[in-house]
Amino acid sequence: MEGRICALAVLCLVLSSVGALEVVIPQKEYEFARGDNITLPCSFKSKLPKPSLVIISWSAEAPTANILILTYYSNTGLTDIKSIYEGRVSLGGDPRTGQANLKLSSITLADNKMFECRVMIPGDDEGKPAANVRLVVLVAPSKPVCKLQGKAEYGQNINLTCLSAEGSPTPTYKWASTDVRSMPRAAPHPRTTDKGGILSMYNITKDTSGYFTCTSSNKIRSATCNITLAVMPPSVSFGSTAIIAIVVSVVALTALIVIVYCCCRHRKKKRQEEEYALGAPAEEFRDKEPPRNGERRQIDREEETRVEGDRNEDRSERGYDSRKDNDERRSEYDDRRSDYDDRRSDYDDRRSDYDDRRSDYNDRRSDYSDRRDRYSDRNERHDDERSTNERRDRRDDDDRYDEPYDDRPPVPNNKPLRKDYDD
Repeated sequence: MEGRICALAVLCLVLSSVGALEVVIPQKEYEFARGDNITLPCSFKSKLPKPSLVIISWSAEAPTANILILTYYSNTGLTDIKSIYEGRVSLGGDPRTGQANLKLSSITLADNKMFECRVMIPGDDEGKPAANVRLVVLVAPSKPVCKLQGKAEYGQNINLTCLSAEGSPTPTYKWASTDVRSMPRAAPHPRTTDKGGILSMYNITKDTSGYFTCTSSNKIRSATCNITLAVMPPSVSFGSTAIIAIVVSVVALTALIVIVYCCCRHRKKKRQEEEYALGAPAEEFRDKEPPRNGERRQIDREEETRVEGDRNEDRSERGYDSRKDNDERRSEYDDRRSDYDDRRSDYDDRRSDYDDRRSDYNDRRSDYSDRRDRYSDRNERHDDERSTNERRDRRDDDDRYDEPYDDRPPVPNNKPLRKDYDD
């Protein structure tokens, strides 16, 4: 008897569990591309053949509590939709036949979460009233950005980073490298790690240089970025930089002083050439010898006077011999005439040298005239100066050449006339 009672209780329990409410979603996860219009399926079964009231609700997970999306009431046919989902969601299928699907339009990455379908029927609250489903929004990886972290110098540790701003599922990253000759290589450096898009290299050398490519990919598609790495010797320290700067400054200052000095000398030389071309002072071409000749004539006169005095004294002592005295004076005159001819020849030589310098001076003035044509902005001033100098030169030349030249020695007062010798 007791065994029958136990069997009857177990049978009642099985029958009651079979007739309880059950909410079913066929799959645990659905994948759709961003921007698609999708439907998340949900169905339910009740032990009541025709329930008078069915309440269907959909919600989404959140960090603190689930966010209610919509609620459907079968007795009124009203669907209450939250404002943040207004216009994007609706209930699909016929609740009277056990359909409680959720329709979403233009899904985004924000919809990449867990959703819950819940059914409430008064009088049928046993069983499985809710079911969960994961919505995966697929987004192709955006073009990644490659960056260098650290200094690309010998012996340094650096990181090459690669990151896509978006991508669902989360992209995976892979680095590839070629050397400077564009030849592929397995690893750019013996001590290298590649994790989460970060390529770490330690104690880099010159051979680490090359071209690096990062590929960001998920199940939709992939994208790449490139970076060129040139490993250089260590940079110069601050002290060395300061010393180099000081040396460069000293060299530049020295060069500036030399340039200024050369410019000043050039300007001075050019000014002297211009002054010389415009007309050298008259003293430059004045013959210096005539004054010395004049002095010499004065000395000769004094010497002649002294000699004449001595001769007169001798005449007074030994008597006057006219013929002999005339011969002596003629001999002295011939000597002085010869000396005069020599000085005249010397003067002609100096005069010829003066003419040569005068010709050279005229050539330089002609050269100056050519240069004066090239500097038209100074023509008027140079013309005035040239006219003034020419007038001065002509005046000096006229005064010098108009002066009669007579360098003949004076004739003694007692010299007899030539006809006396003819007699």
